[in-house]
Amino acid sequence: MEMQDKIKLSLAGLLVVAGVVGFYMIPDSQGFLRVLAMFVALVLAAGVVWLSQPGRDFVAYARDSVTEGRKVVWPTRKEAMQMTGIVFLFVAVLALFMWLVDSGLSWLVYDVILGRG
Repeated sequence: MEMQDKIKLSLAGLLVVAGVVGFYMIPDSQGFLRVLAMFVALVLAAGVVWLSQPGRDFVAYARDSVTEGRKVVWPTRKEAMQMTGIVFLFVAVLALFMWLVDSGLSWLVYDVILGRG
């Protein structure tokens, strides 16, 4: 990362800190002004980040992600309901199995080995 980008990212961080400080320095009675100060600081910080190379790389990555997301073939409602049913069935069977193993081990340890029946 170049020095210019480091300076830009540092400036963006300082803008966010300035927004938080401004938010807490403005009295509670000025609620709209507090939120406005924080919002302006975040928008300015986002603008500074966007002007840096890592910011542009992130925007390009986000655009590519949206493009790839549009290529996904989503399941139909029927397929989604069937898969959900299978998951619930599997969870129920697994819970029953774990309960049986736990009960069996408890019986084995406490009743058979330790004789505390």
